[in-house]
Amino acid sequence: MTSFDPARYLPDDLLARMRERAVVHDRENTFPHDDLDELRAAGYLGILVSEERGGGGLALAEASVLQQRLAGAAPATALAVNMHLVWTGVAKVLRDRGIDDLSFVEEGAAAGEVFAFGISEAGNDLVLFGSDTTAEPDGEGGYRFTGTKIFTSLSPAWDHLGVHGLDSTSPDGPKMVFAFLDRDDSVVSRDDWDTLGMRGTQSRTTELRGAHAPARRVVRRLDPGPQPDPLVFGIFSVFEILLASVYTGIARRALELAVEAATSRRSKKTGTTYANDPDIRWRVADMALAYEALPPQLAALAHDVDALADHGGRWFSLLAGVKHRAVTMAKSVVDDAILVGGGSAYSSRNELSRLYRDVLAGMFHPSDPESAHSTAATAWLGPVTA
Repeated sequence: MTSFDPARYLPDDLLARMRERAVVHDRENTFPHDDLDELRAAGYLGILVSEERGGGGLALAEASVLQQRLAGAAPATALAVNMHLVWTGVAKVLRDRGIDDLSFVEEGAAAGEVFAFGISEAGNDLVLFGSDTTAEPDGEGGYRFTGTKIFTSLSPAWDHLGVHGLDSTSPDGPKMVFAFLDRDDSVVSRDDWDTLGMRGTQSRTTELRGAHAPARRVVRRLDPGPQPDPLVFGIFSVFEILLASVYTGIARRALELAVEAATSRRSKKTGTTYANDPDIRWRVADMALAYEALPPQLAALAHDVDALADHGGRWFSLLAGVKHRAVTMAKSVVDDAILVGGGSAYSSRNELSRLYRDVLAGMFHPSDPESAHSTAATAWLGPVTA
């Protein structure tokens, strides 16, 4: 693997174009097809795919840096492509552990195909460990999925959708089935994405109406509930790290905009810029202190995933924790950036106004604050006893 240069995949001119288009996609509630096309042409969809299969061969820590950089220009584009990178990241996690079950994901991504994440369901706080979607065996090793998935990012653009569902007919007990679907008439995407922020993700509701996954695209049958299977670990670890990366990138951009405002706005009272105001300096410093803690944490955890580190039962607490800290930090930083920016930041045309809305989406992604705290409490105190 050659030395890592973020500008190879995300040069400044590309980021500038994406930042300009982000305004339009947010205002018009449209999907950033141009962004996706340029990322595909740059090989971005295959950054986590092995070089042997035509990808970039990057480490998870390097992908985290890229996602932070992308989110600073176009948060919705970064969050949307994140869901594709989750599956390529899971393929890498498995491959690194000698399991090549998702080779077709790597090959497809290297060829420019888009994989989407169809796991979330309304009211399903079990997430990976349970599902309201039914998985009906087809008698030949495949399954037909019937149910409703929410927050399906990349809805207008995906080629393959990774889903899970519950097979309650299995003679050896209920099984959680993980598989990949192709687009056809049995997969219906509702045009219902009209949200406060992250509008460009177009994370629409998806109806599965007996959608078929052949045996070759069924990747796991697991007992419901927490499982030590590498697929579950791969999904959780890559999802949390890359998600935290997106919101960390938003925080970095908000901090940059606050610095620009502080160094350009002048006080009538003092005749100098607000960069010399002790209260503003304290606020910007507080933002920097909060932000600067996250990139090293993300780098360390991502490296541990790549290096097959063994954190045992602590893994889920560590991963949920970094996501929770990134999201709460980012919201706090954006809040302070709005104050530093002054009244102009309240205008819908101001970039900080969009970041203020975009960053709110972080609280809805797993692990939510309640789950993160429960996981941390169990890691340190053990399970609740009667």
